[in-house]
Amino acid sequence: MLVGCGAWSAPLLAIGMWAAPSTSHFWVVGFYFLAIVFNYPHFMATVYRAYHTRETFEKYKLYTLHLTLLLVLTGILLHTSYRLFPWVFTLYICWSPWHYTGQNYGLLMMFVRRGGAEATVGERRWMRAAFIASYLMLLASFETGGSSDPLILSLGLPEKFTLLARLALGGAFGVFALLAFDGLVRRSGFRAMLAPLTLLLTQFLWFVLPTMLELRSNYHVPQTRYSSGILAVLHSAQYIWITSYFQRREARAAGQTGWKMTGYFLTLLAGGIALFIPGPWLVSYAFHYDFTTSFLIFMALVNIHHFMLDGALWKLRDTRVSTLLVGGEKDVAATRRPAKKTYGWFGSRVISSPAFRVGLVAILFLWGGMDQIHFALGTEEGNLAALSSAASLNPYDATIEERIGAAETKAGNKDDAVEALVRAVEINPNRVALQEGTARAMIEDGRYADAYAHYQKMLKIFPRDTDALVNYGLLAAQLGHPEEAMDSWQRAADLAPNQANAHLYLAQGFDQRGEPAAAARHWKEFLRLTALHPDDPSARATEPVKAAIQLADDEARLNESAAALADYKAGAAFAERTGDVKLESVALSHLADLQEKSGNTKAAAESYQRGLSLDAKAGDTQSEAIDWFNYGQFLRRHGLPDELAYACLLRAENLIAPSAAQGLETVRTMREQVAAHLGKKAAAAQKDLQGLLARASALPPTSF
Repeated sequence: MLVGCGAWSAPLLAIGMWAAPSTSHFWVVGFYFLAIVFNYPHFMATVYRAYHTRETFEKYKLYTLHLTLLLVLTGILLHTSYRLFPWVFTLYICWSPWHYTGQNYGLLMMFVRRGGAEATVGERRWMRAAFIASYLMLLASFETGGSSDPLILSLGLPEKFTLLARLALGGAFGVFALLAFDGLVRRSGFRAMLAPLTLLLTQFLWFVLPTMLELRSNYHVPQTRYSSGILAVLHSAQYIWITSYFQRREARAAGQTGWKMTGYFLTLLAGGIALFIPGPWLVSYAFHYDFTTSFLIFMALVNIHHFMLDGALWKLRDTRVSTLLVGGEKDVAATRRPAKKTYGWFGSRVISSPAFRVGLVAILFLWGGMDQIHFALGTEEGNLAALSSAASLNPYDATIEERIGAAETKAGNKDDAVEALVRAVEINPNRVALQEGTARAMIEDGRYADAYAHYQKMLKIFPRDTDALVNYGLLAAQLGHPEEAMDSWQRAADLAPNQANAHLYLAQGFDQRGEPAAAARHWKEFLRLTALHPDDPSARATEPVKAAIQLADDEARLNESAAALADYKAGAAFAERTGDVKLESVALSHLADLQEKSGNTKAAAESYQRGLSLDAKAGDTQSEAIDWFNYGQFLRRHGLPDELAYACLLRAENLIAPSAAQGLETVRTMREQVAAHLGKKAAAAQKDLQGLLARASALPPTSF
């Protein structure tokens, strides 16, 4: 009841959910140890069953030989072509819950028969439909939204489409289960159906409840943890429980009275280690291949092999399987027949010798222990000493090198961090996130030429990575390769038309090249995208305002005055909403200039005056000086009193003089020209500067 029927699921799943978000290193290492104790042996249990006797090996030869060889070839192919791996890994992740479902359903039907009941065809169909509905409910959660794991492919279905489907499937599970158990419980009684009902509750806890929690809260079903975490431990313990029972009865039926659980479990433990651990270590050392990636490849393929082989071996409609699992001792005795070993002379003389077996088991256990130590040290994030020790055990593990890089960064050792990340990329260049992290570390360390060269290599592997193309363009522009930068941004925009940053940098580049028409096209696209996606980092408050001003500038150069006027006003309005008085003033200054050129002097004066009032709040003396200078010239051009223009120019000079900023001589020259024209009135204007400035900034429209 506890293990076989999953009665311990509720407390253990609660512990798993509580521990999952925890950063405690104890839980990480603990779960990996449980994999050695439960997960790995349960795979070996299937291998033991399929290959232990020649009869079973021959009976399932399609799986034991042909499909096994096909998976071996697949493993070689995945090690040589990384791009195929996400497809296989996704298959493993999505197949795992179906495999767990099949085991729960098979055990439920076994316990129904053990309870003395015989389910009708209709009841079996309802029960199967309930289990299928629960699996599909979880699968719909897996496929909702995009995948955050590069190894897991997702359909990315919108939540609004899968919500109703998941609710319907959850309801179907309850209805189908009720229809299946109603007659069974009435005919056999609750006590006889206690084990099957517990398995039904287990299926609910494993599949339906997590999805319900996801629908009602921010809890999300984590695909990899769900398929290979605590649920895998529960499933594996359940599997070892049932297969050990089967093997004991089969051994007795074959006349093997010396069968012991201890020896059987040690065989499974050693075999499980052999299935998972030596392969990645040997591949890593022999071919300098990334250990973590190789381990994941072995894990996915061993699981898929297990799913296929397990589905063929465990069928209650198989008379021998049914008899050993459900029948009494007399039924089992009737099936007695000697078992034929699969190994020949070499096996009988060498493999079966106690010395060979003890030695092999000792080597495997030592290897498993070393792997545990490597894992424990390699997951000690932030601990440079532990991570370095793990790297010394296996120097071909990109994940550990990446963690060393993070720890070095945290310690302030930027150069060492970059070196560690470069080593990680050399071990495994196929991880986009790792490549991008390495480039960012180079940039933060001021190694722009190295980052530029890094992106060149990265884009040969990922030529369609738009983020890399955009960043490569920025580095190319900074290092004096403008044409290369424009080409890179154009490729990014072609590959991802919704990449706002690509349009932003293209617009700026075309402006620098003096191509206002091309620049305006990309400014418009950038503004459209930022309006559609306000949460995009490219849409931060200042960028749309600057883009609107730049767009209007280009439209003005193209003599598209009406459009330019509208965009200047739009930029000023956007800046006002976001509280950016500096950019609002800039937009009004550009607007005033165009309004004047368009003959609307009154509107131009109003825009200048609004801009000057904002300058006082912004505290940007340079911008304020420019606006007073422009407004003074505007007043002179339209015949306003010279003392007002003089006051504006003097104010501009006073603002800019302390910093000796560029343009000071121009302002001073213009102010001296007006002073010469005023004569003695210039001295009086200096004394009444504040009054004249107040008059100038408050001139009514009728003055123009």
